[in-house]
Amino acid sequence: MKLEMGYFNIRDVVFGTGSKLDSGVLTIDRAALERLVLEDESIKSVVVDIARPGESVRITPVKDVIEPRTKVAGKGGIFPGVISNVETAGSGTTYALKGMAVVTAGRIVGFQEGIIDMTGPGAQYTPFSRLINVCMVCEPVESAERHVYEKAVRMAGLRAAAYIGSLAKDAVPDEIKVFETLPLMEGKAAFPNLPRVAYVQMLQSQGLLHDTYVYGVDVKRIVPTLLYPTELMDGAVISGNCVSACDKNTTYHHLNNPVVADLYEAHGKTLNFTGVIITNENVYLADKQRSSDWTAKLCKMLDLDGVIISQEGFGNPDTDLIMNCKKIEAEGIKTVIITDEYAGRDGKSQSLADSDPAATAVVTGGNANQVVLLPKLDKVIGTLDYVTKIAGGNENSIREEGIIEVELQVFTGATNELGFNTLSAR
Repeated sequence: MKLEMGYFNIRDVVFGTGSKLDSGVLTIDRAALERLVLEDESIKSVVVDIARPGESVRITPVKDVIEPRTKVAGKGGIFPGVISNVETAGSGTTYALKGMAVVTAGRIVGFQEGIIDMTGPGAQYTPFSRLINVCMVCEPVESAERHVYEKAVRMAGLRAAAYIGSLAKDAVPDEIKVFETLPLMEGKAAFPNLPRVAYVQMLQSQGLLHDTYVYGVDVKRIVPTLLYPTELMDGAVISGNCVSACDKNTTYHHLNNPVVADLYEAHGKTLNFTGVIITNENVYLADKQRSSDWTAKLCKMLDLDGVIISQEGFGNPDTDLIMNCKKIEAEGIKTVIITDEYAGRDGKSQSLADSDPAATAVVTGGNANQVVLLPKLDKVIGTLDYVTKIAGGNENSIREEGIIEVELQVFTGATNELGFNTLSAR
């Protein structure tokens, strides 16, 4: 499958009359965007704002981050099965607006949402501090149940990202890159002397409000399956997660998966990037055994030489991670796992809830228990009401002088397993 990606470098985002993209400046009709969000009857009100890198702005509680994209040629559409029709995506031409994102915020599950600081020491722990963020703080109608509220905000973010992305349809990209994965036998013939490597992406699926969607289907309902890597770039996988911020992969992460990007960079040079195997993370032992068995079976069927596995979440999913690792290794396939760590504030606790001698190659996303001090910032988009309850915070997190003491768990994208933080092998 072959996908042409057209990239637009966004220099600034402003509010104005009518929405348009002109010479790297994106103008958004705020009233039009608000009307789009309020089409959902579960949302009572929305406040739309802009946060730029370096501004004294704190955004919290963050639900999701989404990069605007649009399909301009080929089968399927952006966010298939959710925004566009259920049709296989990942081919043709897709445009992406780089350097910006849509950020959804709201008190959905306050203790599980995140913080984005646009400046100060907190900014270094989230990749989203380097983006121009169009923020939407959505408030539900009083009768809306929590899961209904979550869906409404999730859909609002996707609709907004698709709306903004569509403004680039008739423009000329600043850069074009082509990504291609050949069918199985063609790929093997094209690179006969290169090791065959696949990416096993573990997706969070451990209960209500801990959801990921593939072509609109909750991942809890699937068994491990194969995707072309380019399908991710069209939004075939989206986040529906209300889990600890540093342990959740936002939709932005799925669209810009750095493991996929690095494997494509090496494709045809040092390895043959064969594809992506998606698998879920389960609650019950039998389900963990079933999914890890299927994942290892698919790896064997693809005749792989190596696999990279990334994990989403911590604790219970550590068992899924190690099961996948040891079963794939048992098939004679070399495995590298990417994970975070919860080693305690002193770094002396056991980092993972499970382990196995087969896990000999590990890439760490850092210790999520590291304590950081955040200075008071001039503006808050959203509310600070949940900082003391948020994962990584405590009842004494907010000090009188406005300083906030938290662990890295609060930062959206801080130490997530897809590697947006500095990674080190061990």
